[in-house]
Amino acid sequence: MAEEKSKTAELKEQIMMKEPEGVKSLSKEDIAKADDFCVGYKKFLNNSPIEREAVRYSIELVKKAGFVEYAPEASYKAGDKVYYSNRGKALALAVIGKNGVKNGARLAIAHIDSPRIDLKPNPLYESNNLALFKTHYYGGLKKYQWTTIPLALHGSIIKLDGTVINVSWGDSEDESCFCISDILPHLAQEQVTKPMAKAFTGEDLNVLVGSRPYDTEDNEKDLVKLNVMNILNKKYGITEGDFLSAELCLIPAFKTRDVGFDSSLIGGYGHDDKVCAYPALMAAIDVETPESTCVTYLTDKEEIGSDGNTGMQSDFLRYFIYDLASQDGVEGYRALSKSTCLSADVNAAFDPTYASAFEARNCSYLNNGVVISKYTGHGGKYDTSDASAEYMGKVRSLLESNHILWQIGELGRVDLGGGGTIAKYVANMNVDVVDLGVPVLSMHAPFEIISKTDVYMAYKAFFAFFDEKK
Repeated sequence: MAEEKSKTAELKEQIMMKEPEGVKSLSKEDIAKADDFCVGYKKFLNNSPIEREAVRYSIELVKKAGFVEYAPEASYKAGDKVYYSNRGKALALAVIGKNGVKNGARLAIAHIDSPRIDLKPNPLYESNNLALFKTHYYGGLKKYQWTTIPLALHGSIIKLDGTVINVSWGDSEDESCFCISDILPHLAQEQVTKPMAKAFTGEDLNVLVGSRPYDTEDNEKDLVKLNVMNILNKKYGITEGDFLSAELCLIPAFKTRDVGFDSSLIGGYGHDDKVCAYPALMAAIDVETPESTCVTYLTDKEEIGSDGNTGMQSDFLRYFIYDLASQDGVEGYRALSKSTCLSADVNAAFDPTYASAFEARNCSYLNNGVVISKYTGHGGKYDTSDASAEYMGKVRSLLESNHILWQIGELGRVDLGGGGTIAKYVANMNVDVVDLGVPVLSMHAPFEIISKTDVYMAYKAFFAFFDEKK
């Protein structure tokens, strides 16, 4: 009987999947490397809350690493590193490979926009001696989570003469911040009986920005609004009309923090999707002379459908690949068709408090490594790219052979919800692609949570993908 049981155990070991050990399988050295890697990530997150700032900070990092600005008319050799900014809101990085793009490029694509509160084009008004901003929220968020928390104003203003004014107000503790008010519980009987989606509407997201009138003896109207505008004029040299050519938004005014007694987690704004953007960026910095040209693309507008000339549905990346192919004497569409891609995007980590939203066998968990999402979409796999079995096999092999912790994951239970990534737009360019990223708790909230070891495993995955010798 004992011998038969031993054979059964041996058979199970050969053909059955093992329960993932996750972080328990890592050495102390690996965990220390993960913690060290995340020091740089936290700095990246604090310096890149919106896409324009993410591009500027990323360019600083890659220029220090030897990247130069891409020039389509220039000639590049294996090992050369270039960056190419798309209107200051998206960024392509390329490390030229020994074979260029003749056998296709290796693409890692993440997005650098996150849900937030945008200002309307004509935002500033006064009501009952308070000055406020009218807003239009950006991306999928729970509106109530953005009330009664400190907010900072970020973005850019373009004046009539073309001058660019970069704005950042409210991040420092010794600097004033902004907030969206909410009604007190004692008077909220009507509010709390409404469904959550209707208890707080988009038009209720009015941001408090001032309360003192402009100091004058004149009997004029809107003196609180005038005082706010006068402060902005003195600091930035703008007039109210300049709001019409501005991109300004409100984001959480708190910094990234370690979470837990063991400091194993990171809480902060914008993990989705900078927690994938940073590892993909660092993989491009660290890879030296790959076999095929490697491209990290940090794109914009994913949270609102990827439309626009800085979003993934733009032809910017396609034309960039075509230019690289032209230098190699290859038709652009052929190079693109031979390319492979890791769509670097997050998935929802299992939350035991909301266990009913997940299907436990097919979801991702914190500390179990990067998550591969074969498809996203909703319902019957609508609005998604469903990665092929062949490509799934290649990615599995890559991760296993490089001893990278990984897991499979769907975005919640079937018919319960869903979501999307840029993978389908890449697939539509005839490129093999699958989502690979980091599991996130409280996704799209002002304070999201991720695991340090998962971030490091994402970096190892992107680097192995770029550095693969096949």
